[in-house]
Amino acid sequence: MPLPAPGAEPEAWLVLDLIHGLGGEGIRKLLARFGAPSAILAQSILSLSQSVSPAAARAIVQGVPTEKIDASLKWLEGERNHLVTLADEDYPPQLLEIADPPPILYLKGRRELLGRPGLAVVGSRNATPSGLQNAEAFARSLSEAGFTIISGMALGIDAAAHRGGLSGAGSSIAVVGTGLDLVYPARNKTLAHDLAENGLIVSEFALGAPALAKNFPRRNRIISGLSRGVLIVEAALASGSLITARQAAEQGREVFAIPGSIHSPLSKGCHQLIKQGAKLVDEANDILIELEWGGASPANPTTQDTVNNTESDLLLIAMGFDPVAIDTLIERVKLPTDQLIARLTELELDGVIASMPGGKYQRLG
Repeated sequence: MPLPAPGAEPEAWLVLDLIHGLGGEGIRKLLARFGAPSAILAQSILSLSQSVSPAAARAIVQGVPTEKIDASLKWLEGERNHLVTLADEDYPPQLLEIADPPPILYLKGRRELLGRPGLAVVGSRNATPSGLQNAEAFARSLSEAGFTIISGMALGIDAAAHRGGLSGAGSSIAVVGTGLDLVYPARNKTLAHDLAENGLIVSEFALGAPALAKNFPRRNRIISGLSRGVLIVEAALASGSLITARQAAEQGREVFAIPGSIHSPLSKGCHQLIKQGAKLVDEANDILIELEWGGASPANPTTQDTVNNTESDLLLIAMGFDPVAIDTLIERVKLPTDQLIARLTELELDGVIASMPGGKYQRLG
């Protein structure tokens, strides 16, 4: 598709983006036919209808309320706010490889991160403590190796991945499913601020766009599209993370998955991906080697790297690595209940284990 001249016409791009019912496919068709956005806006309904529906053509000719354009232009005056379009030289080339590249991206933060090598880390919103630790540790190590960590700023695994990415040299990009004047979920407000200051937040949705369910699968194709590979940390069989993994495979990206307990619902999705050909990984270097990445992971975390001095503890050995109930532990270690509870409390305070729903406990390392 021929592209218009770089860096031109932000107002015209915003008008096209705000046309109801036009969408990315319609914008790309019109660009291919007429070139610059200003040329599109100068066409008649009849001319436009040769590329898009009559309803979309009428909407273009009618235009959008001036106050919406003014609000977007005012937002762009913010120091860390940017608009990247198909016409810009720094539009991510890897997104041009996917089937449905967004014509317009709204950015908040470090624009230059769009051009860096990316690695997506995604997973369950209702993650286990060990899953959160794995996500943050892997993301930190991969960031230190030079990858920018990309995720969706959801609760759980996504948030942990962003924290790990921000702590390394590669930083982190959040691709969100709302307008950038909103923070969703609201509990990630502090994380969103950190990403805007030290990383980057990206959206294809115009300012004011709410958190609609249909937006998030669309967001996922950008997460995988910006990345050289996608790591799934924890995912149930019905998880949205599996949509990201499928889109990554369709886009020719590598898919990686961390295995877990055969009894955990949050491992089922990862195990299914591994059966389907995703690469099983238990340390960051597995990913670096598969991607033929020149750097080595300094931390080289594995899924069990958080504690290295507990193997002699009989209680931890008895626990194994699956969630386990107190009654089961009593049978395994033959300790009085009060002593067992006291020991479990000490280990939890030390960060060695975590309490789980249903009165169970799980090792974190």
